[in-house]
Amino acid sequence: MTETSTPRSRAREQTMRDIVRIGRAHLATDGAAALSLRAVARDLGVVSSAVYRYVASRDELLTLLVVDGYDELGDAVDAAVGEVDAADHAGRMAAVGRAVRLWALAEPATYAVLFGSPVPGYEAPPERTTGPGTRVVLRLVEVWEDAWRAGALAVPDEPVAPRLAADLARIRRDLDLTVPDAVIARGLLAWASLFGCVSFEVFGQYGPDTFTDTGDVFEHHLRALVESVGLG
Repeated sequence: MTETSTPRSRAREQTMRDIVRIGRAHLATDGAAALSLRAVARDLGVVSSAVYRYVASRDELLTLLVVDGYDELGDAVDAAVGEVDAADHAGRMAAVGRAVRLWALAEPATYAVLFGSPVPGYEAPPERTTGPGTRVVLRLVEVWEDAWRAGALAVPDEPVAPRLAADLARIRRDLDLTVPDAVIARGLLAWASLFGCVSFEVFGQYGPDTFTDTGDVFEHHLRALVESVGLG
């Protein structure tokens, strides 16, 4: 019997899942700044000292919640893209955008931790959060690269500043990309704009009575973002 299949390891894994579940619930009710291991222990039904055997600190708990949120969002995006024909590059990009929006509206507290104001005193460890945190943008990059290789991407004719070009060349090497600089630069704009549109809606920045349906606004913006990278 392997270590991962022992009753003790299974019990520990279940406890960790319960801690994350309760932590996510506390994010929704109390906010990240008020997150407390003592409160989590209370809801878990153990003394506060017991929970420290699983999670060393509030920052450790926040990291668990950050990774869980990123992975849940990444899974939602992967599932949405997987339902679109691989040759429908515009449809795949749109599916990414809609999945991000739907997940964010369903999980506003976790979205706020991932993409809102920084939590005072907390710095996410990059070695644990960069991988999960880049899943969505890497899925977008995959769509653009596939479209470019298929000859389905209209390249914008625009210059790229030398220092930016050097940065983009490094990104291209790191990700083994063949798309030109102008596409990557447009992609960065589309990525930032996508999350800007979602954040405006999640955080109520449009105001309560400005639009009849913010979903209509998002779809209008999403079409523009898809076109901005040369898809249509």
